[in-house]
Amino acid sequence: MDVVIYHNPDCGTSRNTLALIRNAGIEPHVIEYLKTPPSRVMVRQLAERAGLTVRDLLREKGTPYADLGLGDPSLTDDRLLDAIEAHPILLNRPLVVTPQGVALCRPSEAVLDLLPAQQGEFVKEDGERVVDEHGRRIATA
Repeated sequence: MDVVIYHNPDCGTSRNTLALIRNAGIEPHVIEYLKTPPSRVMVRQLAERAGLTVRDLLREKGTPYADLGLGDPSLTDDRLLDAIEAHPILLNRPLVVTPQGVALCRPSEAVLDLLPAQQGEFVKEDGERVVDEHGRRIATA
């Protein structure tokens, strides 16, 4: 299975998502999007394929979002794409592409909907158990 993850190794959610992909027995193509940002055309396509708007892909925390006035609802997609192009940190992560679809995997276990069965237990970095020893997703309350 061909899988691509737009990844930030400094992000716990991104690290957990990558680990869940690997727990399914898949070694994905890892794109560290801060080093190799996707083109504006690719960002638009990823949003569309994920059923999201470009605005949905914006990250506010730890970014220049507020300083750039990106909360203004009148800003066009082109303007938002200009901002993402100039400041890749504005692109929320992790974005995962599989033959099953594209998703912004927040929380990280959202990636399970795009993958084959897990190959064993998975515990997130914070200690939350999301997959049992039989590779089954653990229901959350």
